[in-house]
Amino acid sequence: MVSVAEITHVDHSTPGRMARARAFLSRHRVFAAAFAAGAVLRLFAMLGYGPAMWFNDSYEYVSVALHPRPHPIRPDGYGFWLLLLKPFHSFTLVVLTQHLMGLATAALIYALLRKKFALPKWGATLAAAPVLFDAYQIQLEQLVMSDTMFTLLVVGVITLVLWKQEMSWKVGAVVGFLLALTWLTRSIGLPILMLVVVYLVIKRTGWRPIVAMVVTCAIPVSAYMGWFSTNFGKFAMTNSDGLILYMRTAIFADCAKMKIDPYKDVELALLCIKEPVHERKAFAQWYLWGQGGGGEGTGEVLHRWGTGKKFDEITNEAASAFAMRAITSQPGDYLGVVVRDFFRAFHWGRPRFPDEPTFLMYEFKPYYDVDDAGQNKRLPKWPAFGGGRTDTDAFAYEQGPPETRIVEPWASIMSVYQDIFFLRGILLGVIMLIGLYGVVRRWREFGGPALLPWLGAVGLLLAPAATAEFDYRYVLPAVPLACVAAAITLKRDVTWARVSPKKTSASEPTTVAG
Repeated sequence: MVSVAEITHVDHSTPGRMARARAFLSRHRVFAAAFAAGAVLRLFAMLGYGPAMWFNDSYEYVSVALHPRPHPIRPDGYGFWLLLLKPFHSFTLVVLTQHLMGLATAALIYALLRKKFALPKWGATLAAAPVLFDAYQIQLEQLVMSDTMFTLLVVGVITLVLWKQEMSWKVGAVVGFLLALTWLTRSIGLPILMLVVVYLVIKRTGWRPIVAMVVTCAIPVSAYMGWFSTNFGKFAMTNSDGLILYMRTAIFADCAKMKIDPYKDVELALLCIKEPVHERKAFAQWYLWGQGGGGEGTGEVLHRWGTGKKFDEITNEAASAFAMRAITSQPGDYLGVVVRDFFRAFHWGRPRFPDEPTFLMYEFKPYYDVDDAGQNKRLPKWPAFGGGRTDTDAFAYEQGPPETRIVEPWASIMSVYQDIFFLRGILLGVIMLIGLYGVVRRWREFGGPALLPWLGAVGLLLAPAATAEFDYRYVLPAVPLACVAAAITLKRDVTWARVSPKKTSASEPTTVAG
């Protein structure tokens, strides 16, 4: 029997919670309105392009979820996420969680800038606006891809590090665990760990939280690497780092300049490309994925070790040695392609790069080849690493047709929206320059609180240019960090230590630096 006290408690607590929720939304109505608009746009994307959109890498993540194993090319963090969601057999649920991750990323930015740096509500909302409204961000969330999860993890790490003025070892452990998840989602998590460690050393955080962070990060990563070694005989995250770096150098590597002797450097000589540099493809990805030459054509040299051995350890090590020889022998050429790809992020428009098919995978429309019913006619029938096939694996995960279904008018609404509403590269460049100004202005403080998010943004843009190749989806994770750095810069009274604004009302937060 329910007591009178229990009934009274329920009657009073529920209206109380609703009142507090209304008061909270009223206090943050600018961000709440922007957040709701971003949620509606994501709903339109789900209605127009369900159950999900597909990229070339998507099928391998699904394959890992169906046949758990270490993947030779990329870490399995996102594949594990799909594995957790597999019992629901719904790519709709997968992309819903990703849209929620995108919204959560915007909420973290707003909370950090409001509560810890006392930005005005409109200013903190403006900093979160690219995540909420960029059409390419929303489209990336609709793809079965790891980038949205990676972005949330990175922003979560940066938020937690900046939020804590004095970090305990327990907070350091939490940061370390998030960094481990980041690293297991994308290999660039390692440089992010190094960046955070350097930042905490500069800030004089103390050795306990740093050690706790590194140890907590190392445990799950080491466990994964141990699992990888049982399958590939190598204690590593992937078997592709050398191959991807080879891809980076293949468009300029000249074996004559590298002084490769075909008799002494047999393995390196196998990786020499016959075509003169001026006749090679303009995009590096061809030299990892190109096919059709029977091992002799452009982009086919990695097949010279034999069918199915491209991602073996011996091929990866040879490719790594070749790439390092190319970089040290032709540093100017290497620097040239890195600078060129880095600055691709700052174009006003979006030039069609690296090639037409890849570019169109980031478009809501008209990428899909649809039939009269609005359903994509087919998924590619590629063999998946470790068994299975791309189309049958996707069908098995969904327990039904996984092809993207284009539904009007929602599909056209998002397509038209995408033509107009996205963060132009030039604007990203301006945001980066504002953050740089903030770092340089406080050079005596080693850049102050803006240093960490600004270097994180630069690193996320520079790493693909230096180790692989520019791709538009690599730009989007850098945007939130660039916005945070710029926002901190524009809030002029923020320093390393707690500061008290000249006039602070009881309801306003106190400004602190990370």
